[in-house]
Parts: sequence; structure tokens; C-alpha cells
Amino acid sequence: MAGQRPPRERMVYSAAQLVRARGVAGTGVRDVVEHAGAPRGSFQHYFPGGKDQLVGEALLWSAEFAASHAAAYSARKPTPAGLFAHLVKQWKDEFTRRGFERGCPVMATAADLAGSDSAVTGQLRVALERWEQAVADQLTRMDLPARRARRLATLMISTLEGAIMAARIRQDVTPLTTVVTELSPLFDQPGAQAPS
Repeated sequence: MAGQRPPRERMVYSAAQLVRARGVAGTGVRDVVEHAGAPRGSFQHYFPGGKDQLVGEALLWSAEFAASHAAAYSARKPTPAGLFAHLVKQWKDEFTRRGFERGCPVMATAADLAGSDSAVTGQLRVALERWEQAVADQLTRMDLPARRARRLATLMISTLEGAIMAARIRQDVTPLTTVVTELSPLFDQPGAQAPS
């Protein structure tokens, strides 16, 4: 996000990036303002709801980014396995290019706040829902029944999040490669009617 963006947008972006690296608890408002190069004192003007409002907006921004990435998948002959490989490639590229410091802001926020009564948990649920829906929408465009598309979207995102975590711990992209290799046949097979 370029420096010419308005201070409010820069702060939302900076919050997302810092939460990716440090989690919510480790991300301070001063850190966000400094990272964004925003004027001192501007935080309260833009975020009267405080840090919870900022983190909630950063989560929703992150969800839109992830949903847009899913929606950008294109192939001559699109497949569920191809979509999953597309989702994973973004993280392989990120880790190869920038190292393993930053993970998914949705997972980082969930680690700190899921199950709590934080004001941010509502946005956390919305963020995950938007991301899953974008993946499911791509799958339904491949003529998968809506119910199976939804289940596969949940499986893809849950698997991706676990592989991101393992890759960061190991400082190696092998877990990401492994999940694509092992699960691609599953994603492309016709769906059995599993019980709900």
C-alpha cells in the first residue's frame, strides 16, 4: 500500500501487517501509527472505537484481500485442486520472497481472541466467512453443488492455515507443498454425500 494513501488507510494496512507478525496482543497503537507514517494524534480521530475498531477493520481488509485472491483464480480448465494450489502459491511466494515472519492475520487474531468476549470476535467471524464464501463461489462456478463447495472451502482454508503455521515454525515451505500434493486428488474427486 503506497505512502500516498490517506493516513486512515495506511493505519488499517499497517495494523494488518503488524498483527500478522506479532498477533493482536503484541501490536500497539503507537507501533501502528509509526509503521503507517501517520500524524501523531490522528489515531483517535480516525478510530474513536480504539484499538478494537482498528483491528476489526484490519481483519475485514485482510478478508477482502484473501477473497480477491481467491476470486482471481483462473485457468483454462479450472479445478478445485487448481484453486487450492493457487491459494497455497501466494503463501509459498510470500515466504520465499520475504521470509517467515508474517502469517495470516485471521489466524493470528484467532489465536489471541477467539473464544473471548472481545469486540473483535464479530469481525473475526465475518472475515473468515467472507474468505470461505469467495472460495466456495469459485467452486460453484466449477459446477460443484453448493453444499460440497462450502465443505471444500472450509477444508481448503483450514488446511492452508495449518500449513502456514507449520511452514513458519519450520522456516520451510515444505508443508505447503505437501498439502497440495496430498490433497489435490481428494479435491478433484467427485464428492461423496457425507452426512452434515
